[in-house]
Amino acid sequence: MSARSETKRLSVPDIRARKGGTPLVALTAYSALTARLVDAHADILLVGDSLAMVEHGMDTTLGATLDMMILHGQSVMRGSARALVVVDLPFGTYEESPQAAFRSAARVLSETGCSAVKLEGGAGMAETIGFLAARGIPVMAHIGLTPQSVMTLGGFRTQGRERAEWDRIEADARAVAEAGAFAVVVEGVVEPLAERITTALSVPTIGIGASARCDGQILVLEDMLGFNARVPRFVRRFGEVGAAIDKAVGDYAEAVRERSFPGPDHVYQPKD
Repeated sequence: MSARSETKRLSVPDIRARKGGTPLVALTAYSALTARLVDAHADILLVGDSLAMVEHGMDTTLGATLDMMILHGQSVMRGSARALVVVDLPFGTYEESPQAAFRSAARVLSETGCSAVKLEGGAGMAETIGFLAARGIPVMAHIGLTPQSVMTLGGFRTQGRERAEWDRIEADARAVAEAGAFAVVVEGVVEPLAERITTALSVPTIGIGASARCDGQILVLEDMLGFNARVPRFVRRFGEVGAAIDKAVGDYAEAVRERSFPGPDHVYQPKD
């Protein structure tokens, strides 16, 4: 039996139990390749609808489809063995009713084998979260800056700049947690409010552009690796892989044009 097959994947109860403990490490992953690279280090791999922008070149996440999410979710599951895999429900696949959300989530879980789904929205989605949780579908909630609502928000705007907004945002967080979400992503929320929400909830908070006091952190993998020249303020670039790829491809192109590649070690000769 391979070491990979012996690896025990983290479960939803494992993640929930990390509340107030060692911070959870979460990253996006969209393919088997990236999943293999980060699986040993991450507790959660999110197949985010951000793949619409990162992988498919769209301007927003709104173009992601359920079939697209399932395809990438299957790939990430094949490439990972340890991390809990969560797949986003894309725009238009869950907002209509709890029943519509159940049909979408059931497809995601059954066709990918992932452990949970994530959906955006606060108190307005509490009924849906409760409906899913009661039917055996683990849900990660997402409040604060919700990219699927970018048209309503008027762009990717930090939430809670005005203290008058704090009670509403905290109420959203409490509502989704009380409805049954096992964790809550807190995105683009001012630091003191994110810390207050983390203290108030009995389930882990996963921050992105929020606070180091959250119970975990998530970033888009390609952002933190330096693939993109422009990234949000909350991203720390932990590597410059994009620049390394650019140099490698440039060196390859130069070698091809000057006919130094392929060389004697890269071609085959007849036996006689």
